[in-house]
Amino acid sequence: MEKAFDVIVIGSGVGGTAIANGLAATGEKVAVVENDLWGGTCPNRGCDPKKVLVSAVEAKDAVTQLAGKGFSVTPQVNWPELMAFKETFTKPVPKTSQESLQSAGIETFTGSAQFTDEKTLQVNEDILTAERFVIAAGAKPSILPIEGKEHFLTSNDFLSLPEMPETITFVGGGYIAFELAAIANAAGANVHLVHHNGRPLKAFDEEYVKEIVHQLETKGVTFHFNIDINKIEKKADSFILTDGKEFHLTSDLVFCSTGRVPNIDELKLENAGVAFDKKGITVNEYLQTSNAAIFACGDVLSKTQPKLTPVSTFEGSYLVHYLTGETTEKIAYPSIPTTIFSSPKLAQTGMTAAQASEQEEDYDVSDIDATSWFSYHRVNEPVSKIKIITERKTGLLVGATCINKRADDLINFFSLLIDQKTPAEDVAQLILAYPTIASDLTSIYA
Repeated sequence: MEKAFDVIVIGSGVGGTAIANGLAATGEKVAVVENDLWGGTCPNRGCDPKKVLVSAVEAKDAVTQLAGKGFSVTPQVNWPELMAFKETFTKPVPKTSQESLQSAGIETFTGSAQFTDEKTLQVNEDILTAERFVIAAGAKPSILPIEGKEHFLTSNDFLSLPEMPETITFVGGGYIAFELAAIANAAGANVHLVHHNGRPLKAFDEEYVKEIVHQLETKGVTFHFNIDINKIEKKADSFILTDGKEFHLTSDLVFCSTGRVPNIDELKLENAGVAFDKKGITVNEYLQTSNAAIFACGDVLSKTQPKLTPVSTFEGSYLVHYLTGETTEKIAYPSIPTTIFSSPKLAQTGMTAAQASEQEEDYDVSDIDATSWFSYHRVNEPVSKIKIITERKTGLLVGATCINKRADDLINFFSLLIDQKTPAEDVAQLILAYPTIASDLTSIYA
């Protein structure tokens, strides 16, 4: 069947949904194509279900830290019950997401989209044409091309794991590996993390990364750095990882957590004249591809900004305004906070200390050990550290990094201060509810 639309959106994640709903509300005839779960990665098998599992880590850590200070028993995670709770969040998502689009007058198509020319898509037996397209197809877990790679599981599998095995191994040193390792450790597994070099979480402050490694080690996680796995072999009910040298590790399950790759393999972008590289689709400052009628947003992009859910939403909202003529400005990103939901959490926003050190004449870096501060000491938190970067000329905050159990909350306050260009003296004069994480800001700036 052949159908014509004003706009076709490929992908039903947060970015694609924002665009589709925004354009449909202006009277555009819109279609959305989805080849996997409606609603995209985040609510189905990404940040939302992961954060539900992180809740168990937070709860267990909170009680464990107060052992001998009001609590005498360390709680144990019942994995099947936790997963059943997680399912209450994820199970309804595909149906409600698709129905929400349809109720907005948007036509939905389930299947893989392939460009046949610059203005035509084929989805199963349907031929769809449009004046404009938006590619918001997201990303998927990457798999290392090693012998035995078929034995790898991914984050998708972890988030649907029915039972927690006795021994579990994560290959990779990024945020996914650290987050899943913390969850599995809290659930009682013997956890191993293998990374090919000695610098995991390379986008984050090296000093704080070493601290998070140390804290996870104290909880029982075993790290194997500078090990380049080249083979996985199944033996009975276990898997053996080797590097062709002396490394040898036996594990019940092995997860490849080496990052994510853009979902562009099946799109046949070459037929539409859309340029891309190994990191994703290349776009200009208006999120426009090399084909003027095709735009892209979200994790499918080749970009320097973090590939995060709120960034995809921001880009989707921008495209609605741009495509409807409400703005002619280039996209301008605010400061983007990023958080590792591990144990403890590690978060940063704006300029990093490493970047500031390259321009010492322009920026100051302040190191704050907040471990003894009331907010953290009252829950017996083992470590709480903060780095803030200020511009010497103006005194304004331009970057921050923090490591503690409340880093995800704290980093958002710092992002607001950066974006609002709030002077230190104004922060110091604020009256905030005390004692809270927010009220600590006045101490930092006092």
